Amino acid sequence: MINVGEQARQVRSIEPVAGVAAPGRMFQIVPLRGLPIVAVIVAGLVAAIATNRLWALDAFHVVGGGMWTALDLFLGFVLGPILGRLTVPARMELTTRLMPKLILIMPTIVVSTLAAGWQLARHLGTIDTSYSHHSWVVASFIVVAVLAVVALGVLEPANLAVLFELRKASPNGQVIARLMRRFIMTAGITGAMQVATLVIMTRLATT
Repeated sequence: MINVGEQARQVRSIEPVAGVAAPGRMFQIVPLRGLPIVAVIVAGLVAAIATNRLWALDAFHVVGGGMWTALDLFLGFVLGPILGRLTVPARMELTTRLMPKLILIMPTIVVSTLAAGWQLARHLGTIDTSYSHHSWVVASFIVVAVLAVVALGVLEPANLAVLFELRKASPNGQVIARLMRRFIMTAGITGAMQVATLVIMTRLATT
């Protein structure tokens, strides 16, 4: 493992190592080309909720939930360990290519999954206390709520903080190292919690 001091030295020397200019000149924090896609998805979600179409709500919930689960599992159990073993220049290169996309992807799939799922539950009556498996539904709400808070309240701010730091002429290696440790640890936690989500949802689907 690279200690913080070594990470700081690698960050300060990233220009000669990577052969590039200051990182901030080479990427956008929010990929503008992705905004129209997000706008279309959000518009479709609003339309599905407004019309209360069961198939549309189910599509947004299932597709959004599937993408959210797959992304958390991939980040937590595949990319996280790899990222933790990369040198700082390689980690920064990957970060500037991946995290801007996550800035758009994560809020979109989280909002789509939760909004469509809640409307779908109201439509089907599964949120009623009279529902035979209401306790499982409540458990899913708790797990998903924690996942949403972690995704939007921890991962997203960490992503933004890293990207803003990388845009500086002289990035602070200690700050980046601390934020990246937070990202890797949090991604692992959300990946583990997604396993619980899979258990709950398959239980509900087969009872």
